[in-house]
Amino acid sequence: MEVSELLSFKPNKILSKIEDDEPRGDATPNKVRRVDYEYDSRKSSKRGTRLQLPPATGGAISSSSGMKKSILSKKEPQKHSQQEKVAATREPVIPVVTETAEQRQRRLLEEVERQVGTDSTHFLDEHKVKKLVLSFEKKANKNQEMRIKHMDNPEKFMESELDLNDAILEMKAISTMPNHYHYLVELNAAKSLLTLLGHQNADIATSVIDLLQELTDNEDPLEDGKDGEKDGINMLISTLLTSKLCALLVQNLRRLKESVQEEANGVYNSLSLVENILELKPESSLIFAKEGLLAWILERLNNKEIAFNTNKLYVSEILSILLQNDSDTVKEQLGEKKGLDTILQQLAAFKRHDPNNLEEVEFMENMFNCLCAALLLGANRDEFLRGEGLQLMNLMLREKKISRNSALKVLDHAMSGPEGVSNCNKFVEILGLRTMFPLYMKPPRKNKKIGTSIKEHEEHIVSIIASMLQNLKGVHRQRLVAKFTEDNYAKVERLVELHFKYLTKVQRMEARLERDRDQLLELVDGDEEILEEDFYLRRLDAGLFTLQQVGYIMVDLSAAANQIKTQLLRLLNIKGGSAKTVRTILREYSSRYDDKASASANVLKQKILALADKF
Repeated sequence: MEVSELLSFKPNKILSKIEDDEPRGDATPNKVRRVDYEYDSRKSSKRGTRLQLPPATGGAISSSSGMKKSILSKKEPQKHSQQEKVAATREPVIPVVTETAEQRQRRLLEEVERQVGTDSTHFLDEHKVKKLVLSFEKKANKNQEMRIKHMDNPEKFMESELDLNDAILEMKAISTMPNHYHYLVELNAAKSLLTLLGHQNADIATSVIDLLQELTDNEDPLEDGKDGEKDGINMLISTLLTSKLCALLVQNLRRLKESVQEEANGVYNSLSLVENILELKPESSLIFAKEGLLAWILERLNNKEIAFNTNKLYVSEILSILLQNDSDTVKEQLGEKKGLDTILQQLAAFKRHDPNNLEEVEFMENMFNCLCAALLLGANRDEFLRGEGLQLMNLMLREKKISRNSALKVLDHAMSGPEGVSNCNKFVEILGLRTMFPLYMKPPRKNKKIGTSIKEHEEHIVSIIASMLQNLKGVHRQRLVAKFTEDNYAKVERLVELHFKYLTKVQRMEARLERDRDQLLELVDGDEEILEEDFYLRRLDAGLFTLQQVGYIMVDLSAAANQIKTQLLRLLNIKGGSAKTVRTILREYSSRYDDKASASANVLKQKILALADKF
């Protein structure tokens, strides 16, 4: 029932009461989409049933004028004939309860879903899609005209605003048929939707965001879909990006207040829209970062007035995706905007206290992942050092909280390669060796909350030690080597133990791969090169990288101190090993550096071969 009909409605003898809260028999219950933070499966609904009701938190549209509810509930005085008055004395009239804006929105969605459910192919044919789009355009223009004409009288343009919101909701039906998306582009509806992101009524903007999120929410990978669906989704997203979606989205995010539930939902849907686009077009990370999203994310993380909530968790997820999708540009911008300081401030909350719930655990891990991705850029390691990131990670290692495992991973990233020289020296100066070697001797048990294992822990520890042996010089290097002579060479014994542990794991994997070689060769159409590359990756998963790092530590320590070399050879012989095995492992390791590698990589390659020959 439209507003105009409600205003002129006259009851008969007996009127049926409109139920406020009970949904219709065949309606789909209201569901709020929730993101699963696993990398490969973030979606929670199927395309065929993706129509969702907006959160029932007080109405679909709320204007600053406060006129909406009064308009919807306004009724003209009822004029009764003499007969009606007599009838009313005989049978009491049940009072009419008019629809609220929320019920109106729900009713429209139920009607759309019911028609789609009965005959989706017929309902969403070409003619109906065009009709929906043109109806939206007409109502958008009408609302704009009414707002200009009755600028100082919200009551006059509110009805057109309600009609516009209804038109936006009805267009959600198109999200079930991506092969019709090209009409949104051809009929200019995509650009019109983006224009509405700047609408004076924030609820119109949030309705548009909700619609765009539904349109871009593609559950199935593009390569598995039909060509029409691929083309439709790609065309729509390309149009949105070229029409400055990112800038308009950020502008709208800045005006939304998360203290208002409807606007908080708008922030969540905006982030979901960004995630959908990044998933389908990872190269758009640079566009989002340049057009203000990265700056807004850092501002949102720094906002201490808003308590931790789902939106803050989602912000950390989007930042992680942006940094992992791009090679260097987004990482450079993060460093320029002091983003590493922001990330370290967020992590500082967990240096002495464990997260309170699973959502905070996810947030903490997202922040650690962002830090690791940022440290892949050499320039950011200097920012990390100046921001006292090493001190924070060292403190986390001492406190024995669940952040300890991830802190170890960050140190591995910060100290690796020639860019990690400064961090390696600083780590020794802040007495990091005293903190790290107890973890080397006895790794902590597997942590179920964050999914870390002993294998990952040992990999990071030996990688850090290998990086320090490569980067340290002088007194700092002597302090590191001296650690292996303490307690009657206990750390050397641990090194040999790790060697045999991972050698056994790799040998088992190699035996299994050789056993299945013929079958695996068929899967790659007889391509030996692809098969060998696959074999190498599987061996790495089994622990080959850790085995190679352990081997490097052995030969480097042997070159630094003859007494350590003597102990290593003695222990290898006792357990049935040999120096030849270590040399073979290191030669394979050095062979992975090809001629096109960087100058520093070639220097390391020559160093590994020289040390292996001396062992």
